[in-house]
Amino acid sequence: MVRVLLADDEPLIRAGIRTVLESAGDMTVVAEAADGRAAVDEAVRRRPDVALLDIKMPVLDGLGAVEELHRLLPGLRVVLLTSFGAEPNVLRAVQHRVAGFVLKNCTPDELIRAVRAAHEGDAYLSPAVTRLLLGMLTPVAVERRREATNRLTALSPRESDVLGLVAEGLSNAEIGRRLRMSEASIKTYVSRILTKLDCTNRVQAALLVRDAEVPAPGPATRTGT
Repeated sequence: MVRVLLADDEPLIRAGIRTVLESAGDMTVVAEAADGRAAVDEAVRRRPDVALLDIKMPVLDGLGAVEELHRLLPGLRVVLLTSFGAEPNVLRAVQHRVAGFVLKNCTPDELIRAVRAAHEGDAYLSPAVTRLLLGMLTPVAVERRREATNRLTALSPRESDVLGLVAEGLSNAEIGRRLRMSEASIKTYVSRILTKLDCTNRVQAALLVRDAEVPAPGPATRTGT
């Protein structure tokens, strides 16, 4: 059973998210909080597997809570909830070690997938969040494009395929189906890619693809590594 901490300052939203998560059958909300400070306190007290935090909360916002949670509970997996109109917060969140970004207007299935992915040590980035982030950025300068392109040359053809699909916002399971590979293999590839590119999360890697203006790959055509 995945034990979840849920933090949002709107009681009605918390109630709806709790209902969605517990309908999955393998999740239970063990604690709720209405602000970031209370979320940190509840996490330390209840030791959940995953913390699902709204970015915008009173007292201590979601990003501040993430920083404290990483310090106090380094093994805790955190998924951030955001909404359109919170673009600066989303961009700041790229620099934080979070296991997922999900929009509040996502489908119930997407929310459940994000929490499951976080619990399994994977990461989930909503395709809508990917498009939101990439759409915020101005055209890259020539030097920045050159730097991104040079960094991407460190990847093998198959790693480039995987990264292109990460940049589309696909989960590991979805990438595996697209490339006809196992989810475990994709997880290994993603970890290797982040190491080679010196990126701390999938969003940073996706932004490199955008900077280099590399098109995402089509259906799998390669068999090498």
